[in-house]
Order: sequence, then C-alpha cells, then structure tokens
Amino acid sequence: MSRHGDAGLRAGKAPSQRQLRVGEELRHALADILRRADFRDPDLHDLNVTVSEVRISPDLKNATAFVMPLGGGHVEQIKALNRVAPYLRSQVAKAMRLQHVPRLSFQVDVSFDYAQRIDQLLHRPDVQRDLDHEADAEGAPDAEGTEPHDGP
Repeated sequence: MSRHGDAGLRAGKAPSQRQLRVGEELRHALADILRRADFRDPDLHDLNVTVSEVRISPDLKNATAFVMPLGGGHVEQIKALNRVAPYLRSQVAKAMRLQHVPRLSFQVDVSFDYAQRIDQLLHRPDVQRDLDHEADAEGAPDAEGTEPHDGP
C-alpha cells in the first residue's frame, strides 16, 4: 500500500510514539513562547493560557494545540492565537530541532469542562443514592442468608 493510502488508515488509530513525543516537545516549546508573551497583537496583551495538549498529524505536518485561557476571553484569544500562528511557528522552529515545523492551529480545550460535568453528575443525590445502594448490596448477605463470595 502506498504511503498516502496508509495515512488514511491511521486517522482512526491511536497516535504513534513519535507523534506523542513530538507533540509533547511542541507543547513545552509553545508554553515557553506563550509565557514570554512578546506579541504586538492587542488581543494577546496579558495573555494567560495553559497549553494542555498538542496533537500532531501522522505526517507531522499539522499540529493542533489545545489551550485553556485563564480569566475568560476564550473566543478572542483563540482567534488571535490562530492569527499569530505563523509567528509562533517561526519561534518553535528556533526552539526545536525539527526537519519540518508543523503548521499550528489552536482550539479551546474542553476536557476541563467535561471532567467538571462528570464530577457534578457523580455527586448528584440520586446518583449518590444509587452508588450507596450498590455498595450496600455488595456487602449484604444474599437471599439464602449466606455471605457473597468471589469464587465458584
């Protein structure tokens, strides 16, 4: 199979070790660059973001950085980061030794919101009641009056 046909099959699979390694290096480089915050763009003045993850394509040509802006202003800051992506790419090229520096794009990281939503659901009274009921049922004697056991 050709290399181009192979890339299509890879899309649904877990990232390779190389993708993970390059993505993590990119995350560190971007975090350092964004921490310095030497931007001319007024929308990026007082930028304070966390770079939580960088996902890179199998061919290592495109990277998506998931960031979480602190203190609000998600939409404006993400648009501004995407506007200055070529500048950030040039800064990454100076900071890392890569043969080809990937094109960068930025997205809001929603995993924190998702984790908070799951936590809220697990702490709802009706869910707690069900969880407590399951815990009581596991330790209670069964219908025959004998203690439950794990073996046959």
